[in-house]
Amino acid sequence: MTDCVWTALGILEINYSLTTTMANLKKALTLLVVLLSVVEYSNAQEIILGRYKFGEGLFFSGKDNNYQMEISGYLQPYSESKKYNGNDDATLYNRFRMRRARFELTGIAKREKISYQLEIDLTGGGEGTDVVGGLVYDAWIGYDFNKNIKLSFGQKSTSTDNRELGMSSGTLQLADRSPLSAAFGSVREFGLFLDTSYKITRKSIIQPEFAITNGDGINVTDKDHGGFKYGGRIDYLPFGQFSNLGQFRQADIMREQTPKFVIGVNYSYNVGISDRRGSQSGTILYLDKDNKEVLPDYAKYGVDFLFKYNGFSLLCEYVNASARVPMDITQRVRVDGTTSTNFDVNGLRDIENYVKGRMMLGEGYNIQGGYVFKNLFSIDGRVSYLKPQSYSFLNNPTFYNRSNYYTLGVSKYLSRGYGAKIQLDCTYINVKEGSNDLNGNPMIGNELLTRLITTISF
Repeated sequence: MTDCVWTALGILEINYSLTTTMANLKKALTLLVVLLSVVEYSNAQEIILGRYKFGEGLFFSGKDNNYQMEISGYLQPYSESKKYNGNDDATLYNRFRMRRARFELTGIAKREKISYQLEIDLTGGGEGTDVVGGLVYDAWIGYDFNKNIKLSFGQKSTSTDNRELGMSSGTLQLADRSPLSAAFGSVREFGLFLDTSYKITRKSIIQPEFAITNGDGINVTDKDHGGFKYGGRIDYLPFGQFSNLGQFRQADIMREQTPKFVIGVNYSYNVGISDRRGSQSGTILYLDKDNKEVLPDYAKYGVDFLFKYNGFSLLCEYVNASARVPMDITQRVRVDGTTSTNFDVNGLRDIENYVKGRMMLGEGYNIQGGYVFKNLFSIDGRVSYLKPQSYSFLNNPTFYNRSNYYTLGVSKYLSRGYGAKIQLDCTYINVKEGSNDLNGNPMIGNELLTRLITTISF
């Protein structure tokens, strides 16, 4: 706990590149001007500012209420401190940064059945450990066939990830997402998305979702490697909808007056991925004897549920990922573009297991819950577990090769909503034999990770 106190009392310094920020800001303003021009579509009708609720964004509507638009955003200054136990290393490895700086614009034209969303992040960061972020996070346009069916095209979060990755980053009940999300999530993808929702009894709802995407994460501007990714999710809500989008937010700030529950399953098959889990394009490539590109396939399935009632919330998730490696791979492409026929695994040429050893393969679960008191303090906990396959990048001694993660956190919400909050948590990490620290030194103990994050929304 000493390390927790140290972090909480430390001076928050954000190592943030001004040059990068200004460049991203210029791009963001350009995109904003283009999208705001959509307002002209409303034939110069009077635009009315709706009632404002702190943290929920600014809501605008046309005088006849046909056109609606919402502008929202948030900042998240973040710091973390890592300590290696049992290594005769008393150093605290600290990191300070702007975790997220998001701006979101959503809109709908009811008569035309058109909706859209743009979300940008000025930090250029990513959600996962090796996800390369960019300026544009969400950028899609949708057509509402009716109140139950929507078809969207563009870039957005995918329903084939575990449930936590479908929840807004500004509403997390702990300082950051779980190791399960970091290990297996593709986060955002570009393609076609079909969302449906049907009432099957007076209260219960079923929500099937389907997606066909490029399978390479965010929009690819260079060569698009591999084939498409196919997948979907089916959610079941036996007690009806959550309050205030609570299905997509973690802590039960709204203190649900009746129990709310959603359970779902998801599956995806990615034809030819060119990175560790289908979140980037072109970082890991293979060729056959004729120098034609040949890539492994990546399959993933999961089951999860969320329960909320009177301030208490419980989220449980399970994910399993596997791969199919083509038999005709003979070469791999190095970072510098040259090729190699070396597929050495434990002194033997083993193409299949060499390829699998560079992918995120295995299974894991995440269980987290918490309680929001009426004074807006929250106590939360999480247990995460990762079990890699025999050959998987999850065995990497420096970045993974950790099995159990135990997190305890406390949050203070400064308003009854997600407008502002301060969160502190500590994670104890079990380190497996053969692991290394950040300096490449062998580890003989475990890790302690302490994080502090502040969220300011508008």
